[in-house]
Amino acid sequence: MTSLATAPDVAGSSSAPNNKIQVIVVDDSAVVRGLVSRWVDEDPDMETVGRFANGKLAVEAIADCKPDVVILDIEMPVMDGMTALPLLLKNHPGVKILMSSTLTRRNAEISMKALSLGATDYIPKPESNRGVTTSREFRSNLLRKIKAIVPRKRARAPASAPAAGPQPGAAQHNHAIQAPAASSAPAHGPSPAELSLRRFTPIKPKILAIGSSTGGPQALAKVIEDLALATSDIPVVITQHMPATFTAILAEHLGRASGRTAKEGEDGEKVLPGTIYVAPGGLHMAVVEKGGEPHLHVYDGPMINYCKPAVDPMFQSLVKLYGNSILALVLTGMGHDGAVGAKEIADAGGNVIAQDEATSVVWGMPGATVATGACAAVLPINEIGPKAISVLRGGRG
Repeated sequence: MTSLATAPDVAGSSSAPNNKIQVIVVDDSAVVRGLVSRWVDEDPDMETVGRFANGKLAVEAIADCKPDVVILDIEMPVMDGMTALPLLLKNHPGVKILMSSTLTRRNAEISMKALSLGATDYIPKPESNRGVTTSREFRSNLLRKIKAIVPRKRARAPASAPAAGPQPGAAQHNHAIQAPAASSAPAHGPSPAELSLRRFTPIKPKILAIGSSTGGPQALAKVIEDLALATSDIPVVITQHMPATFTAILAEHLGRASGRTAKEGEDGEKVLPGTIYVAPGGLHMAVVEKGGEPHLHVYDGPMINYCKPAVDPMFQSLVKLYGNSILALVLTGMGHDGAVGAKEIADAGGNVIAQDEATSVVWGMPGATVATGACAAVLPINEIGPKAISVLRGGRG
């Protein structure tokens, strides 16, 4: 495959209607450009329409390529990804930008900043070209993320949620612990008139629990900031699907947004009011009783719903300790993680709020939660904070 650096790759395009997802790859490594382009082109629902060695070339060509998705490297000569990001969005409004970077603290911080500036999502990239070549997991995750962040009508066939097929190396674990009941949730949820909502229970929550994935960092920052004053007397536990390093950066961002102590959870530490605990990347986090008081249990183990950390084990652990004194939020994210745990919280008398489809980057997790009948409300992200404040004060929402 020829790697084009100065012009878009438009091979195979025609004037005929094309409902494939259009992708451009921007990376200074010719190996990465070639591999990623090949992976995209081998998928029947997407195709590469441009490959560029730096951000400047992509900015100049994006209006002609008209991609749905840009896979954007961070570190490149001439023009890096962060410089190119706002220009790409300006020259082709509405395009989805998927940041691609190796797992260093610096790149994690840059990726988090990119999300706040309009990038849709990020994907950790193996540290070497050889790692990119041999990582089946990177390939699988990349293609799933592309399908998740583009409206499904663009694809020739419905895009699969992460739970539809195992990640390499995870299948031996997941068949026994996956939640099949939520996997049948529709790609697009019911209309507001069709929603089956529960009544809010007027019990003041003793803990706030939040699960999120794709688009989650932005949604979390908004909700945590809105709830800053209302969470002074209760703990907040969060599971966001993120790799190690990224979760530490996320905790720092949430701490600044809320003015509260926010940190990665540590195994065995006491759960304190007014503190935000983020599940560390690559580990599950639960809350358990120890000496009559709640403590964190942070542990390794098999993926659950093809995720680690996963939302379900955190939600499920809370029911045993807090019963009906729980407020759970399920925010934007692909897959169905959190739906089963949210149902258990609701069945125990706790309250569950899901983010609506219109404001979700991907309505997988919240949509699956809605489908279980667990929710007392399904709201735009701007309305979740005010509603949650009312619930946290012991009201009926």
